[in-house]
Amino acid sequence: MSTPIEFIAATPVLASLDIERSVEFFASKLGFSKVYVAQGAYGIVSNGPVRIHFWACTDRHIAEATSCRVQVQEIEGLHALCASHAIVHPNAPLESKPWGTKEFAILDPDGNLVTFHENADA
Repeated sequence: MSTPIEFIAATPVLASLDIERSVEFFASKLGFSKVYVAQGAYGIVSNGPVRIHFWACTDRHIAEATSCRVQVQEIEGLHALCASHAIVHPNAPLESKPWGTKEFAILDPDGNLVTFHENADA
């Protein structure tokens, strides 16, 4: 009998007009650690098991059309942190969704939409 295929994780790769700025934003505003920074090429940040990668892009419209979702615990605390940095998206406040999550979103400096969510029963 063969072992069933199991997907383990997904890693978003976001467009960045300035790799150093993207990495610094996630580190200073969201508490991520800088893993790799190559200006004009590639960047990586991590926070616990979550990693976000950045690829160098020269077209802001690509970043503005990109989004990802990151599952968290203690979303109220993260929301308070993001609110203190004034980075909560005005059209995506913290709220419960009909699909069973509580979530809010931010825009990074390049316009990538990052939605943080927590299961409503958490």
